[in-house]
Parts: sequence; C-alpha cells; structure tokens
Amino acid sequence: MKVFIKNKFFSLGGDSEIKNENGEAIYYVKGSVFSFRRTKQLTDKTGKVLFTIKNKLFNWFIHKAYIYDANNQKIATVRDKFLSFKREYFVENYKDEIKLEGGFFSLTSSILANGEKIGEIQRKLDLFVDSFSLEADEENIEFLTALVIAIDNIIDKKRREN
Repeated sequence: MKVFIKNKFFSLGGDSEIKNENGEAIYYVKGSVFSFRRTKQLTDKTGKVLFTIKNKLFNWFIHKAYIYDANNQKIATVRDKFLSFKREYFVENYKDEIKLEGGFFSLTSSILANGEKIGEIQRKLDLFVDSFSLEADEENIEFLTALVIAIDNIIDKKRREN
C-alpha cells in the first residue's frame, strides 16, 4: 500500500491529509495550535484517533518524539542519533526494533524492523512544504504513518532551534 503525506502550505496547528494512490483522503493529521510539544493526532476518516504524536519538551543532544496509541498509552519513542553525519532515526520501546536507514531527508529511506525492510519513504522535492510517499504493507501503514509524522516533528523542532 502506498500513501502520500503532504503538509499544508499554511496551517496553524500542522493539519494535513494522508491520501492513497487514488487521491482519496484516508487519514487526517490534526495539530494543536497552542502546543509546546507540537502534539498531533492521526485519525481515520471518521475522526477516530489512531495515534497521538508528541515531541519531547526539552531536548539536549538527542531529539525525541513519542507515539501514543488510541488509549493514550505510550507505545514508542522515536529518537535521532547523537553526533551523526547521516540523519538516522530509531524507534525504542516498541514491539519491534525499528530503524530508518538512508536518512529522513535523503530522497529514499528504508524502514527496517528487526533487520527486515518493511517500508520505504520517498521525499518529494516541493518548494514550500514537506511532502512524502510511504510504501508499506497495509498492516503496518498506520503505525509507519505515525512514525513519519513523529520524525517530521523532530525535524521541524530542530529547524526552529537553529
């Protein structure tokens, strides 16, 4: 399954739509306007919350974001690598060991779970907004979409700090 994630050019909270290959919106990202942790919710078409993504409030050298399930239980910690020339991201405290290989802002990055490729992210070169395509099995697509949003949150926070 392939989905397309494109941030809106102007959105106070960071809202966006996730579309399938037919151009139909299948998920929505709803951001909070006044959020120090850049909180976003991934919802289905009916508005049911699937995941909540929050940045760690204070980051010293390693940037982190957290993924919560629909019951608001933390299920994963997403972090970057300290002092790395490549942009590497890791998922901790999840059922599988997940690593993003190839860097988030490379044109293509692989998502590995326990060493096996389970998905691929391709960055689109748009002028004003971040845009990605994510290809993965349907069973993993919701969590991996939340993962892309978490990494995008980390990148946005790093940009604001510089």
